[in-house]
Amino acid sequence: MTGIKETFTLSLSAILLTIAMTATAQDSLPPDVRADTLSRLTPAKREDLDEYGKSVWDRVLGPDNTGPFYGPTGFYFHMPRVADGMDLINNYLRYESVIGRGLIEVAICVLAREFDSQYEWASHAPIALDEGVPQEVIDVIAWNRPVDGLAPEYSLVIRYGREIFNDHKLSAETWAEAVSLFGQQGALEIGAIMADYAMAAVILHAVDQHIPPERTARMPVLE
Repeated sequence: MTGIKETFTLSLSAILLTIAMTATAQDSLPPDVRADTLSRLTPAKREDLDEYGKSVWDRVLGPDNTGPFYGPTGFYFHMPRVADGMDLINNYLRYESVIGRGLIEVAICVLAREFDSQYEWASHAPIALDEGVPQEVIDVIAWNRPVDGLAPEYSLVIRYGREIFNDHKLSAETWAEAVSLFGQQGALEIGAIMADYAMAAVILHAVDQHIPPERTARMPVLE
C-alpha cells in the first residue's frame, strides 16, 4: 500500500505542477494571444474546412486528430493548400535530406538562432541531441560562438546559415566546401532546409506563437 500511496502522491504532484505551469504561462500571455492555441489564431478544426481541406487534414493528421495544435500545425490548416504543399516538402527535408538527420537538425537550430525563433529551438534542439549532435555544437549555435574546433560538417552548416542570414550571400569558399562535403544536392538542401524553417519562423513571429510549458529548451537572449 505504501508504494501505491507514494505513486499517487507523485502523480498528483506532477498534475498540480503541470496545472501551475500552464496557469503561469497563460497568465503571462499578451492580451491578443489565446490560451487554447498560445497564439493569435483560433484553433484549427477539421469541420471548418472544405472537402479539399478535410482530405489534407485526414492525410496529414488523421481524421480523428483534434489537437491541441501549436506551431506550424496550428497555422498551416488555416491555409490548407499551403499545408498540402509544405507537408510534402517538409517531410523530405526534415527526414530524408542527403545531409542526414543530425545535420538537418543542426541546420534548423541555426535558422532558429538567426531568427530568434524560440518555438523552433524548443522543438528541435532536443531532437538534435537525440540524433547524436554534441552539446558543444548546440552551445556554439545558441551563444553565437566561433566554430573553431568543431567537426568540419558542423562548422560548415553553421557558417552557411550565418553567412546567408547575416551577409545575405554565401561565399565561394563556403559553397565549395559544402559541395565537397555533401555534393551539389546536399549543398542546395542545406539552404532549402533553412528556407523551409525560415518560412515557418516568419509566421510563428506573425501570430506570436508561445511555447507550451512542457517544452523546456530555450535559447539565451543575445544582445
